[in-house]
Amino acid sequence: MAYRFENLEIWKLARTFVNLIYTITKGFPKDELFSLTNQIRRATLSILLNITEGSDRKSDIEFTRFLRIAYTSLEEVIAASYIALDQNYINKLTFDSIYEQSSLLSKKINALINYLLQNRN
Repeated sequence: MAYRFENLEIWKLARTFVNLIYTITKGFPKDELFSLTNQIRRATLSILLNITEGSDRKSDIEFTRFLRIAYTSLEEVIAASYIALDQNYINKLTFDSIYEQSSLLSKKINALINYLLQNRN
């Protein structure tokens, strides 16, 4: 039996994004483990988990609310990525990779929000 969220393209993209962030943050300094590393990972997990939780809600309005939370968590990841870049924990190429994947994910989240708002149940 497949769960509804497993069929969503945005969930698959968010899962890939989580893996990217976890891989990158493994290289952060150990003294950042309980601050920036933890924060960026939690924000990334929030994207995936809010898409998951919202997908099983009984109305499109509720799903939209969870997608908006996922979107703001995505913005948090980008802000944290700027900090990582500024502190030289990542290089510009790595930052650009994060930014590119986040841009795609944000477009997909917004497209689904717009779809759900236009086709409310």
